[in-house]
Amino acid sequence: MAGGKETPRQKMIGMMYLVLTALLALNVSKQILDAFVAIEENIQRGTITQLEKGNGNVKDLEEEMSQSTKDEAGRAKAKKIKIYLDIIKQINKETGTVIGLIDQIKMDLLVEAKEKVDIEKDNDENSIVWRKYRKDDPIRPARLNLMKVEAKDNFDIPMNLLVGSDIKKPDPSKAGLKLWKAYNNYRAQLVHLTGSYKEGDRKYTVNTKPINKFESNDDLDDAVRKMITGNGNKPNKEDVEMLVGIYEELTKKELANHHEQENIHWLGRTFDHAPLVGAIASLSSLQNEILSARAKAIGLLKSKVTTGQFSFNKIVGMGYTDGTVFQQGDEVILSVFMGAFDSDKKPQVKPDQGTFIESKDGIAKIRLTAPAPGQELKLTGMVAIPDKTGELVWREYGKDKDNEIKIMSVKAGGSLEMPEYMVLYRGYDNKIIPAASGVVSYDINVSGCGKTQTTINGKKAYILTPGAGVKTVGVTLTGKDAKGKPLGFGTWNYTVKPFPKPEIKTTSVSKGSGARISVGLPSDSPLKNPAFQVVAVEVLGVDNGQCPGQNIPGSVVAKLKAGKSIGINVTVKNPLTGSTEIIPGSLKVTN
Repeated sequence: MAGGKETPRQKMIGMMYLVLTALLALNVSKQILDAFVAIEENIQRGTITQLEKGNGNVKDLEEEMSQSTKDEAGRAKAKKIKIYLDIIKQINKETGTVIGLIDQIKMDLLVEAKEKVDIEKDNDENSIVWRKYRKDDPIRPARLNLMKVEAKDNFDIPMNLLVGSDIKKPDPSKAGLKLWKAYNNYRAQLVHLTGSYKEGDRKYTVNTKPINKFESNDDLDDAVRKMITGNGNKPNKEDVEMLVGIYEELTKKELANHHEQENIHWLGRTFDHAPLVGAIASLSSLQNEILSARAKAIGLLKSKVTTGQFSFNKIVGMGYTDGTVFQQGDEVILSVFMGAFDSDKKPQVKPDQGTFIESKDGIAKIRLTAPAPGQELKLTGMVAIPDKTGELVWREYGKDKDNEIKIMSVKAGGSLEMPEYMVLYRGYDNKIIPAASGVVSYDINVSGCGKTQTTINGKKAYILTPGAGVKTVGVTLTGKDAKGKPLGFGTWNYTVKPFPKPEIKTTSVSKGSGARISVGLPSDSPLKNPAFQVVAVEVLGVDNGQCPGQNIPGSVVAKLKAGKSIGINVTVKNPLTGSTEIIPGSLKVTN
């Protein structure tokens, strides 16, 4: 086009086409740049939302603390709130540091591009800076108007300022690696501060290490979860899911392929050939992620104290025991609370049964004794907590049909059930089903025998395999009650016998039609008759007496006289033991 063996007219047309194509390309580029501006604007708005979300939760905590000093319980609650507010102050300090660093990089980019950033004028379409970053409000990012930026399409400044000349090796003197280090440090500090605190006598601690190498999101999730729950950490189990989510939200894959190049750093992949407005949008995205993670962390800390964000129009007294089945004379602990309850307020109780022990973490404890065997006891009474004015609000527990609390007592006992027979056979999977009552768990111990747990007809069962030479196997049944107390129900001794030898059930063979040999257990065997497989039959004293399978053709005995008895050897495979053996026998020849 516009070259080669073309006429002057064709060359002119080609040149005009090139110019038009270039103009179209410039127009598309402007649209893309404007799209970056729009994206950055939306990110800034979303960032403010996350900022206010976190701040709103902090305000709720501060108001709740100021209102919780009227009595001893309230002062204890205020002290608890202050612990979490102090943690949030540390979180805000870390947040302000990294937000300020990112804003400084944004301003350095604009200054390097010779943009006018010295004028601050809120919501002015002719100003780039609507609100500068302020140290007195350190977690609030600067507010920028990128539509006013003249050098929107400058590709060199972001790369030079953040990465350097080689995307494979970011220059440590540039701002990019400083940002990368600060961003990862913030992730570590945020998870540590959020997951490390003291609650009563329990102390929780969470420390992290950098995880920036992973193959997939599932791979990352698995690695982060193992790190938080292991590595010497002691997290609150209720916090784990949120801590994992916060860490993952602030995680970037450090090295990955980029435009057919391998192991390119995240900085190179993000800012390589990025226009100025695109680079700033990427930086704003980091601020959005940071403030989103902060809001989640504050929300998690806030959830540990009541802050009046819920409204209830019905409260009921509820309770539960530390079991439902007990033995006579067992100690039973009843826990009574208000639903919904406040873990910082101590409920008071008036039990109809039992004696009050203590009130802690929003739950009252009552001690009582299990009734006689076979009796059921319904637990009832009254429970109260103080409302916001300090007045006690009483509610019944256990009397509502939907919230009944019942316990019963049984006499502990146990037995062993043998579903097939009352002996153990050597070389066979003997099945035994123990049965126990009045216990929460049970097991058997055996001597001179292998034991494997299984299930038979939905019941817990065992397979016993006596060893060679063992003549007697002792089986001891044990259990544990609701308190974990061990119980013994006795020992049963079983005689070990060889597995019953199968016998030939067929008695005759016809000279005309032959015979089909069948094999089974002796008639006095307690076992169910399995389907023995006849592998081969040998007819003794005749030519061609070897018969594969279980059929003897009539031709094998055709020359023999009727009424004569012949000997046979039957090769049989036992489906119960898996063994193969030869059974001798005899058949009477008939016409």
